[in-house]
Amino acid sequence: MIANQICQRFLAIAACFVLLWGCKSTTKEADIAEYEKGIRLPVNDTHLNHVKSYIENDPDPDYRHAPPSAQEAFRDIKFAVRIHWGLYSIHELNHESWKFLEFSNEKKQAYLDSYKDFNPVDFNADRWMEFFKRAGLRCFAFTTKHHDGFSMFDTREVVRQRVNYLAPGGPAIEACSTHFSVMESPFRRDIVKELCEAGRRAGMKIDLYFSHPDWYDADFRPYAYHPLQTEDIKNNPSDYGDPYIFQDNKNKIMVPEPSEEEKQRMISRHRNQLKELLTNYGPIDMICLDQYMGRNIWPELKQTIKELRKIQPNVMFRARGIGNYGDYYTPEGFVPESKENTAMPWMVIYPLASTFSYDKDGSNYKGTKWIVHNLVDAVSKGGNFMVGIGPDGRGNFHPKAVEQLDSTGVWLQTNGEGIFDTKAAEIWKEGDNIRYTQSKDGKHFYAFSLEWPGNQLELKNIEPEKGSKILLLGEQEPLEWTYENGSLIIRIPDAIAEKAAQQGLAWTFKIVGKQKK
Repeated sequence: MIANQICQRFLAIAACFVLLWGCKSTTKEADIAEYEKGIRLPVNDTHLNHVKSYIENDPDPDYRHAPPSAQEAFRDIKFAVRIHWGLYSIHELNHESWKFLEFSNEKKQAYLDSYKDFNPVDFNADRWMEFFKRAGLRCFAFTTKHHDGFSMFDTREVVRQRVNYLAPGGPAIEACSTHFSVMESPFRRDIVKELCEAGRRAGMKIDLYFSHPDWYDADFRPYAYHPLQTEDIKNNPSDYGDPYIFQDNKNKIMVPEPSEEEKQRMISRHRNQLKELLTNYGPIDMICLDQYMGRNIWPELKQTIKELRKIQPNVMFRARGIGNYGDYYTPEGFVPESKENTAMPWMVIYPLASTFSYDKDGSNYKGTKWIVHNLVDAVSKGGNFMVGIGPDGRGNFHPKAVEQLDSTGVWLQTNGEGIFDTKAAEIWKEGDNIRYTQSKDGKHFYAFSLEWPGNQLELKNIEPEKGSKILLLGEQEPLEWTYENGSLIIRIPDAIAEKAAQQGLAWTFKIVGKQKK
């Protein structure tokens, strides 16, 4: 009897545990499903709208995005730098390798052969990181391979076919066996490896840019603006990229359709190069993909992303080229007008000069104030800001880029508290010149004034806590304030105003209180 009672009680307890475990499991699965469902590009994303005829809105059920911890780490970056560097830097071309499409056959061949002259003797990864740290940057993105196909890393993947633009009778596809990488240049150093190692020593987040198309490899024809085009792309452009890919391509060369063997060779080389980046260079925070490759190989590209996810589950993929399989997206050349209507994290990418690569014209560099205002604007809306610069063919950044980013770092030494370790406030702006952020612990609000307010700042969206102190970051003495008729009036004495006004960039007020609903 007693044994039976004990047994029945044990079974009842076990049943409760099973029930509770099942509930927890169900709850966990529901949470994961809800999290996955929220990671979607904005419905007005231009690049996605070009290809939504074949890129499904909802990823396959067996796919998982980077986890919430990776998203949070991404949101914490706030300020980053994007470096485009390659053969185009020798030639000081604007717009990276895009100019290649406009070249004559003679110039195309000369450009591709210039890998024999790529020897950036001034490059020093640690000095780059010292510069980035001075500027207050938390992350760097680097081009491992742009559209022209030149790999800035020690790839083991081999190109089997390329174009001879000077072949008798006109450009022709020829057999080859080359890596077309920096290891075949006079420099013969793995630049990506050196940057990754230096970046980790400096505590920087690492973002490796990789272009899906490859204009050097003839197996990649005619995908994503490849110089080699085929008859099929005229009628079915979305099979190879976006709807405008054929009509927008300059100086195109018509060639036969790729065979199935060439197509599979392309898919394999593309996949294996990405695997190299996620296998040979330690933990990578982000992979910045670029260009859509078209309906024809979309299933294979999805499979590539799934295999890469298994190698590094925490890596954040840029959505460009993979739609909602991506983990973050990049408004390019603008800061969104308001908070984005999606849970997918975002990072503005914006060149400091006229291009993401080296610009020799110092007058094109937009200035420290431009950097600071865009950084504040992006962060106040819940995003990150990535400024684009590029070194020259020797590995040196333009003095204007160094000067303006160094000045940004000085500003951040005083005002960075309102940028880093913050989140977007419910009300992110007031008028044209005020932006708000909130500390992640919710204890403080930061009001950025993009123009000097004079001896008095009036804020209508913040109610300060009674008896609390309000500070102008960089100053030790609390400011006098009153709160009357729904307005916070902060008074700035002459002694502080005269000194602070000279800063000339943006001013940060730290406030304990709450925002109005």
